[in-house]
Amino acid sequence: MNRARLLIFNAALGPLDYRVPDGMEVEPGSVVVAPLGPRQIVGIVWESERLPTNPVPDSKLRPLLGVLPVPPLRAELRRLIEWTAEYYCASLASVARMVLASGGALRGPATMTEYRLTGGMPERMTPQRQAAIEALEGEQATIRELASIAGVSEGVLRGLVNQGVLEPVEVDCDRPYPSARADFSAPELNPDQQEAAAQFVAAVEEGRFAPFLLDGVTGSGKTEVYFEAMGAAIAAGRQVLVLLPEIALTEAFLRRFEDRFGAAPVVWHSSLKSTERRRAWRAIAAGGAQVVVGARSALFLPYANLGLIVVDEAHEISFKQDEGVRYNARDVAVMRARFERIPVILASATPALESLQMAESGVYTKVDLADRFGGAQLPSIDILNLTEEKPERGRWLAPRLVAAMRERLERGEQSLLFLNRRGYAPLTLCRNCGFRFQCPNCSAWLVEHRLSRRLACHHCGHQTEPPALCPECGEPECLVACGPGVERIADEVAEVLPEARVAVATSDTLNSPEKAAEFVAKAEEQLIDVIVGTQLVTKGFHFPELTLVGVVDADLGLEGGDLRAAERTYQQIAQVSGRAGRGSKPGEVLIQTRHPEAPVIAALAAGDREAFYEAETEGRRHAGAPPFGRWAAIIVSSEDEAEAREAANRIGATRPQLDDVMILGPAPAPMALLRGRYRYRLLLNARRSAEVQKVIRDWLGALSFPQGVRVAVDIDPYSFV
Repeated sequence: MNRARLLIFNAALGPLDYRVPDGMEVEPGSVVVAPLGPRQIVGIVWESERLPTNPVPDSKLRPLLGVLPVPPLRAELRRLIEWTAEYYCASLASVARMVLASGGALRGPATMTEYRLTGGMPERMTPQRQAAIEALEGEQATIRELASIAGVSEGVLRGLVNQGVLEPVEVDCDRPYPSARADFSAPELNPDQQEAAAQFVAAVEEGRFAPFLLDGVTGSGKTEVYFEAMGAAIAAGRQVLVLLPEIALTEAFLRRFEDRFGAAPVVWHSSLKSTERRRAWRAIAAGGAQVVVGARSALFLPYANLGLIVVDEAHEISFKQDEGVRYNARDVAVMRARFERIPVILASATPALESLQMAESGVYTKVDLADRFGGAQLPSIDILNLTEEKPERGRWLAPRLVAAMRERLERGEQSLLFLNRRGYAPLTLCRNCGFRFQCPNCSAWLVEHRLSRRLACHHCGHQTEPPALCPECGEPECLVACGPGVERIADEVAEVLPEARVAVATSDTLNSPEKAAEFVAKAEEQLIDVIVGTQLVTKGFHFPELTLVGVVDADLGLEGGDLRAAERTYQQIAQVSGRAGRGSKPGEVLIQTRHPEAPVIAALAAGDREAFYEAETEGRRHAGAPPFGRWAAIIVSSEDEAEAREAANRIGATRPQLDDVMILGPAPAPMALLRGRYRYRLLLNARRSAEVQKVIRDWLGALSFPQGVRVAVDIDPYSFV
């Protein structure tokens, strides 16, 4: 090649052509450095015929400056980038940027200096030094990363280096990971598990695209089954990707993986230190990382030899990204498997309706595990009608649920209370003048968090301390918490069961893998009697002594304008119910509701999953909703409300008139103000045959907007706020 077309990370500029200097070798997928004006930029060499641009004469081409020391991106990954950009109406540049997610990894082999405690003490101890020494026990990282871990300045740590309390350690940035062994500790599977595992192993060994839906009740041993497929891939020298929906689930999964395969997998998520990201990225690209366990972004890493993808808890909405490139990792995982020509396993006890429909139509192969492993029985489920069994005044737990928790406490068993609402209370107001605390940046109330003494917005992160006086009328001691959050339920448990040891499990309290591991260890050692948690506790955890689950407010998920509300409520309650009775002792689930006649509640009470899915399927079919129709959203936002409204009205006024696409809106978004930006939405409801992406591109491509206006497209939206 003497001419190279580059995909660069500036969508506004588009692809650019460069001259390849004599002696420099590049190929499609090579990651290169090129000049752009006075700057140097990173780009990816792309096939010219797949990336059209205006031709530039050879004489005007500037030369490439160098090829970065990383393997070229494989054709399969380049095709995935193109498909993702096309399907989700995103730019190629924004998708490709996710692939090169670690800038440090592109610089080639290197060593670096990290620091660790020596065990010595400084000549003069200060509170900051004391705190740093306590926080850094067992840690080794760069000064900047240690400062972040310890919550002190880098200057404090440099002083400890000078005192000999911290010592430098030279490390190889790319040191290999320990090897996993397929035969390290093979489990005994029951006949159903063996039959399921055999299908997966055969597909891995044949090396073909094969999408599976692993539909197994909670506690049926789905993980052990797909571990067998992972073992087959490891034995064949192929890489495996496992996607998990929550970072808090990784520690429990890592421990199970290490017990089975003798070494920990490579981890990829947003909380990794930059050195860990660099090491993982380079090992993945070189093929040295055998198994990668990660959040949705791990899907776009440059695997050298991928042999299997597993999406665990595949129904989870956290696989859908709502910022930047708005992709669904579950669906993109299937497409990556298709391009790589490998199997993909979607595992869930409550599959998404879209996945079930794909299985029914024969696109996915459905594999069922209908019984719990080891003879454990599914829990009994009973409904507490709150209009008849009312909690005491000022309380939120019905007497029958409290009595059941007391029984478990007396028997030395554990209980779990589920309420999908973080904090102490969702609303704080003044009983004197009615003032309500609202976020200054969003159309949302501030949520009170008593454990951390703050009022917080769960949308933009704004925080403030609860004031002593009402900001409106100045009255003291007049602020009232309205409604329950998990912290308030935990306080109530402490009042009615003062001897119980209570733990709150939310993304606020388990905000790192280490804290999640500590929580799991305490629960397994029975140092916790009652767990009060949000959706974080609905999946992935296995506590044999947990025999009671109480759903505090089953109606909460049915509120608002979420078009998948019934399905999501069913999934959450079915999943949290599955935490009960996973050992030898029977489990019980009590569901508090004011609407026992609601189809989703009735289906849960009857244990009739099929009836619920059939009714939901018919409702979706009648409405032309996914999977029988298609949705797409257009979100218009600006810091200027009039500007956002005007831009949205212009889009609405130029809407195409099509027989197979219905366009609703524009209308103010339910969350009309978010992070300081005013928002309007349009919703497209189209038939399956409609070319929605082309319609949107042609429609919006003919319009121009002021610089302050953002227009985002969300294909297959899950959030309607």
